Formats: sequence, structure tokens, C-alpha cells
Amino acid sequence: MTDHPVTPDGRYFVVRGRLWRCSDPALTDEQRSALVSELMAARRAVRTGLKSGRHEAVRDARSCVDEAKRALGERGPPWWSDGAPDLNRHMARTTRYADWFRSIEQTD
Repeated sequence: MTDHPVTPDGRYFVVRGRLWRCSDPALTDEQRSALVSELMAARRAVRTGLKSGRHEAVRDARSCVDEAKRALGERGPPWWSDGAPDLNRHMARTTRYADWFRSIEQTD
């Protein structure tokens, strides 16, 4: 999936010390692939709109990015059902993953 470390419960990956929610593992490979393709196309549309100064196109493309990320489970309600809070975008060192994060930092 990624070259970034993933929390032991598989809910987040870490980039520069920050937690980012992983895609919903219940998605099939085909679903995930299709959604990632949609996400990448939407991100390209954002870039194109920004370069051309087309603000409405950028707004529409960003909406498509959000839709794809929600469908992937990376935004919106968490895909897990055990009641654990969503720590997306939190610094790993300030969460319940702090000990785990310290242990992987020391091995880099």
C-alpha cells in the first residue's frame, strides 16, 4: 500500500509524524483501484484548474476529490465500529500510538 509506517491496527499511516487514515480494508481490490483512479483524476483536474485560473473548475474538482476520499473511507465517519475516536491528522506522538511511534522512530 505505502512505504510509510502503518499503525498496528491498520487504521493510519504516518507521514512526517502525522497520522493519516488508511482506506477502508473492507473495500475490494477492484473498488479501491477504481476509487483511487477517480481520486487521481480529480487531483489532476484541481491542478489543471489552478493553472488555468478557473475557480469554478477547481471547486468542482475539489468536490470530486472529497467524494473519492469519503468513498475510500479516508474522510467522513470512521470505517471501524469499535467507538475509537478518529485521530486523522493528529501527531502520532500525542495519541495512543505514541509508544509505538517512538519505537519505530528509533529503528529508522
